[in-house]
Amino acid sequence: MSCPENTNATAGDPLESLDDAVAAAAFRRLVRHLRHRSDAQNLDLMVLSGFCRNCLADWIREAGAPYDKEGAREVIHGMPSETWKQRFHREATPEQLEAMAESLKKNAPGH
Repeated sequence: MSCPENTNATAGDPLESLDDAVAAAAFRRLVRHLRHRSDAQNLDLMVLSGFCRNCLADWIREAGAPYDKEGAREVIHGMPSETWKQRFHREATPEQLEAMAESLKKNAPGH
């Protein structure tokens, strides 16, 4: 699963004028919420929204965070990703994988 930058921003998008400190606080709240909601599997997030915790880890790296892939995932998961998988991961069913593939088709170009 690749989660490159979403390029659907338009000129005058109010999101671009959001103060970085406010955006950072909201991002941290989102990450902490996802840490608390370990019942929301990454696959469930992918089916519903086309992104998951691992995408967030990729995005912080792309934004310049000084982590390798595993380090970024640890920041987002709040623990090493292997530990998270052992505690919370469930294997995907063929139906879930199909639903995820359909969901990813809805992502903006370049996402």
